[in-house]
Amino acid sequence: MKVLVVGSGGREHALAWKLAQSKDCDELHAAPGNPGIAKLGHCHPVRAEDGEGLLAFCGEHEIDLVVVGPEAPLVAGLADQLRHAGVAVFGPSAAAARIEGSKSFAKDVMAAAGVPTAERLSVARPPCVVKVDGLAAGKGVFVCRTQAELDAGLQAAGGRGDTLVIEELLEGEEVSVFAVCDGREAQPLAPARDFKRVGDGDVGPNTGGMGAYSPVPRFGPAEVEELLETVHRPVLTELARRGSPFVGLLYAGLMMTDSGLRVLEFNCRFGDPETQAIVPRLEGDLLELLHGAATGRLAGNARAGDKAAVTVALAAPDYPERNDVGSRIEGIEEAEATGTLVFHAGTAMRGDHLVTNGGRILNVTGVGEDLAAARAAAYEGAARISFAGMRYRTDIAAGAEAHVG
Repeated sequence: MKVLVVGSGGREHALAWKLAQSKDCDELHAAPGNPGIAKLGHCHPVRAEDGEGLLAFCGEHEIDLVVVGPEAPLVAGLADQLRHAGVAVFGPSAAAARIEGSKSFAKDVMAAAGVPTAERLSVARPPCVVKVDGLAAGKGVFVCRTQAELDAGLQAAGGRGDTLVIEELLEGEEVSVFAVCDGREAQPLAPARDFKRVGDGDVGPNTGGMGAYSPVPRFGPAEVEELLETVHRPVLTELARRGSPFVGLLYAGLMMTDSGLRVLEFNCRFGDPETQAIVPRLEGDLLELLHGAATGRLAGNARAGDKAAVTVALAAPDYPERNDVGSRIEGIEEAEATGTLVFHAGTAMRGDHLVTNGGRILNVTGVGEDLAAARAAAYEGAARISFAGMRYRTDIAAGAEAHVG
């Protein structure tokens, strides 16, 4: 099977890494890919947003399956464009991708499906949450506990020129639950927990994600199956009823509150960096699973093994405000020699040297017998890597290992 992964980040590197291990993967391609993916397959200078270019590429290379990583091309209709030409795609149609592309649409779907979520407020008063209705690369949510935070949040969100959604502020533990969907059925992947804020102790602005871990305490297979019955499957049914069946990865961001489960948001693709912590635990054949979903016959094994994984994002010095471009990166081979996985998220080649090319530069994933071992491995690997101004959180999965079991 010839496979094309669309995207260039750490999530796409992790997916490519796992897909390349499949016995059915004859050729692995990426558009545009990154230097890490280039070691696994062939990277091509076609942008993820270039639907015509990707369509032509699929025809020229006889691609059997396209796996779309980022949300923006999906919301813009890339999957529709490819499917109409007969290409199998793991990723939802533009109509189904609105579950992430519009917070208001997601609210309407959840209301119709009876899925518990945060109450929408007609007036913005602290405490509340201000959300940009459209896509914001993980940076469009503002938690406002005080009037000053609300004023700042409204100004920042309003500056994006999009409709705003105001919700009640929920408190509790967050968890991300992914489900592979074929339009009718859903099969869960291992749950994960990510860290949005840039600084230790969850301080500073929201980012695309500074780290993640899996498994999550108190979310075993029985709890995950219950979540799918409560959240994912009702949404799948409602989207199908509306004539837009969801084929792809339905990601629910959830909050466990004192009064029960609530959905914070839906995404229409693999999470980043949760994927980098989930995929290394997956025992089955990811290619078989995704191809089955894309062709309408969900099959394969999505079971996670007994090992744990912790991912730490290595970021540019001024992330999330500014990216870093051109700083030389050292130590990746030394980190990999310790047994950690290093996924490229924002890198490029300048001559023979690997350099920074983004905000989140690398994702270092440690795998171990438990979260404590995985965490130690991730930070040991991170300590071997360096580039100018490199920053990362030191508290990813801190304390979580004591609660697993």
